Amino acid sequence: MLLTSAGLTAVSLLIVQRSVEYQVRRNLRLDLANSVETFRNFQKEREESLARSAELMADLPVLKALMTSRHAPTIQDASREMFRLSGGDLFALVDQSNQIVGFHTRTHGIALEEAQALRERKTADAPQQWWFAGGHLYEVFLAPIYSGPESSNLVLGTVAIGYEINQNVAHELARVASGQVVVVCAGTEVVSTVESSEVQKLQQALPARSSDEPVDVKLGNESFVVASLALNRGEPPVTIYVMKSYDQAAQFLSHLRQLLLGVGLGAVLLGSLLVYVLASTFTRPLERLVQGVRALGKGDYAFPLEGRQDGEVGEVTKAFIGMRESLHQAQQRLLHSERLATIGTMASSISHDLRHPLTAVLANAEFLAEPGLPAKQREELYLEIRVAVHRLTDLIDSLLELSRPAEALSLTETAVEHSASRAIELIRAHPEFQRVSVGIASSGVHFAMCDARKMERVFYNLLLNSCQSVQARGGHVSVAVQNTDSQLDIRVIDDGPGLDASIRDKVFNPFVSHGKENGTGLGLTIAQKIVQDHSGQLQVEESVPGRTIMRITLPSVAPASALTAPSAQDP
Repeated sequence: MLLTSAGLTAVSLLIVQRSVEYQVRRNLRLDLANSVETFRNFQKEREESLARSAELMADLPVLKALMTSRHAPTIQDASREMFRLSGGDLFALVDQSNQIVGFHTRTHGIALEEAQALRERKTADAPQQWWFAGGHLYEVFLAPIYSGPESSNLVLGTVAIGYEINQNVAHELARVASGQVVVVCAGTEVVSTVESSEVQKLQQALPARSSDEPVDVKLGNESFVVASLALNRGEPPVTIYVMKSYDQAAQFLSHLRQLLLGVGLGAVLLGSLLVYVLASTFTRPLERLVQGVRALGKGDYAFPLEGRQDGEVGEVTKAFIGMRESLHQAQQRLLHSERLATIGTMASSISHDLRHPLTAVLANAEFLAEPGLPAKQREELYLEIRVAVHRLTDLIDSLLELSRPAEALSLTETAVEHSASRAIELIRAHPEFQRVSVGIASSGVHFAMCDARKMERVFYNLLLNSCQSVQARGGHVSVAVQNTDSQLDIRVIDDGPGLDASIRDKVFNPFVSHGKENGTGLGLTIAQKIVQDHSGQLQVEESVPGRTIMRITLPSVAPASALTAPSAQDP
């Protein structure tokens, strides 16, 4: 829940940030477009005002009278007051021969010679012109001076009133446009509110354009949205660039990002607190209860659980504790009953198995006590007593084997074929198995960590059962060994009649002996215990008339040295 809460909060904050950033950029572009449009309207009004001013000056009778004098020094001196009244930054009077006879500028701007050269390059008297020389740019408005009414078409000269585009104008334009302003004439910077190096980069990244559509430009480490407006498309070309910085808007975004980050951290902390409360109330008690269930599955009835919680989880925990205690008590009663039943079964079986040998010992001992017995008969009685004592000894050894713990094993790296070969030799020592063929079917030598003497006992018990089942007609018994999936598969196979269906499921139970006159019923039980002590399994894989397979699986190991498998020849 904490990860989910943090993830959702982060995604939400990212979406909000992206949306706000997009909206800020969109608003910045719209604001720039509006600023350009505002400047366009301002420029149009100013041009109309200057044009009207030039027309009014050209219609003054005193100016007409002055131009009729045709004396340049007189016109220069007398036009000074007219320049002051015009309100422009440049004032010029041009006679009929296109010579400037009166020229005034508000500051040390364009010189008379430069203005005359510009005037001579003009082939037509357009009412609006741009004069650029010596780094000074003027927007000039011209009006013809008529002698008498305009209909007479008698032109005495031309009056020119100019407005200089200087640094003050640039700052005024920047204020009107709400941004940075750069004015460029014929590729040369005139005035700007940014560094000259930035202007060069701007011209390289964004040449003079005739459209005011905003575009993004990277100047140094700062990003701008730039719109351009062509003030003059003729000669000389004049373009004004209006720029707005993204970084100024980014300050707002940075503040907003910090605010969103604070809100997000607060949400995560609040979510963490909620998760902690939920975990303390529900998750941790449930997890503890699950651990108790797992412990109960492993037989641990003492796993600590607290049933003092309130609510549904506490009720479930209390019910589980009560169920566990009831189950434990029922199991103890069942174990006690099974233990008594097992003791009774074992006592019955052991007493039955002990009674016959002891009866034989007692009877034969009484016969030995009679006087006058021949030596041969006495020897026969002695041999019968010895056989009975051996049976009693085997029974006691088997019971002791069942009681030994797995820790009593002496594990070494052993070739299972060697243990099987020694067990086969012991089987062949029985005279009644002379007609039974016993051998090993194995390719190479297979190793396992085991107690060699105990595994020999396992093979002996299994081979003994198999040989007893086939001895009547002389059958075949074999031991097959192979490696499969990091384990060792050992199969004892015989072609006897198979296990009886009545004992197939109980063949590994103690004291189960079917069809044997002298069996104790502990051979397979002991074999299974030894295999289980080696972390393996012993089971009946197949039992049908003519084929019985007892399968042993053991963990296999890589051989420490190369050994040669012993050969077990059939008799």
